[in-house]
Amino acid sequence: MTPGLSRRRMLSGLGAIGIGGLVAADATATVASAANATQIVPFRAEHQAGIITPQQDRLTFAAFDVVTKDRNELVALLKTWTDAAESMTKGHLVPGGAADLQAPPADTGEADGLKPGNLTVTIGFGPSLFDDRFGLAAKKPAALAPLPKLVPEDLDPAYTNGDLCIQACADDPQVTFHAVRNLARLGAGIVVLRWMQLGFGRTASTSSAQATPRNLMGFKDGTRNLRAEQTDLIDQNVWVGAETDQPWLRGGSYLVARRIRMYIETWDRDYLADQQNVFGRYKTSGAPLGGSDEFDTPNLGSSDIPDDAHIRLASPEHNGGIHLLRRGYSFTDGIDSTGNLLGGLFFIAFMKDPKQFVTVQKALAGDALNEYIQHIGSGLFACPPGVTPGQFWGQGLFT
Repeated sequence: MTPGLSRRRMLSGLGAIGIGGLVAADATATVASAANATQIVPFRAEHQAGIITPQQDRLTFAAFDVVTKDRNELVALLKTWTDAAESMTKGHLVPGGAADLQAPPADTGEADGLKPGNLTVTIGFGPSLFDDRFGLAAKKPAALAPLPKLVPEDLDPAYTNGDLCIQACADDPQVTFHAVRNLARLGAGIVVLRWMQLGFGRTASTSSAQATPRNLMGFKDGTRNLRAEQTDLIDQNVWVGAETDQPWLRGGSYLVARRIRMYIETWDRDYLADQQNVFGRYKTSGAPLGGSDEFDTPNLGSSDIPDDAHIRLASPEHNGGIHLLRRGYSFTDGIDSTGNLLGGLFFIAFMKDPKQFVTVQKALAGDALNEYIQHIGSGLFACPPGVTPGQFWGQGLFT
């Protein structure tokens, strides 16, 4: 022992170190808790999260078919899903009883310890849910009608339709997958997955604070997309209001999903000037042809922008002022049977009425971009309004 250092003084010093360690550990936990709190998007609100929320970087989207014929079972599942989704958006595990070594755990565990990542979980109801199984036919919105055949599409039934959909978005792909995986597990015997799509890299911005991302063709995508700050345009184009024939949907929105394949190899062989003419924008800056800045208003009266340019045909000016709130993602599913890349854009848009999408897509029938893309999957869903404390997803529909 060091001369002059008594056993009592030494133990006292160790005690101080222990207390200091506890203080440091507590401080670390406080910082971690604060960091998690900054990545939490409120689940309960007037509108569902995941619509005008600043768009996250990752997506897991799933469509389900309801296999039970018992209305009460479906309602009970929606209540369970609501509680589970709320818990996961807070960075918590799926609620469950005490751990039982002889039973499966309440949560699958792969997101345990991960930050919430701004997770949002959004639900929608497809047209097929409103048949005679659950007594919902009288509550089907008139606007929730099957989409007509639209150019350029060749839809794969394996990626089309569904009774329900779940859109999980976050800044961590494991967090989004965990959310859908656990909802699917909780729904076993009541619902079954019909199709699912993973998305990486957002292809739109829903906040003015976000930079415009690029799609797999290398162009900035969604420059003129609606932003959450444009509240008047959001009210006019996104939220269902008094015009609906179904009061339960007021405050909600319609979701259109389109799985769009890009023929990337063909596109990559096209020369730069033609690529820019296809979109109507410069590839590097994102500015409209004839302009100098990405956010310049396109001069649609100018011959700089070809008549069949995507930017012209998709513009609100060309479609009676119609806007869509886009929340799409790039995707890739490996290669096809010929060895070509199988990927593209998983298009998601929210709107007050599906006619908005149909109008714009019909205008795009002559789009120069159609030479390089094909719509191969599709879904239409009515997303109910947000839930307040004590409510569950779709409560207004089932009560």
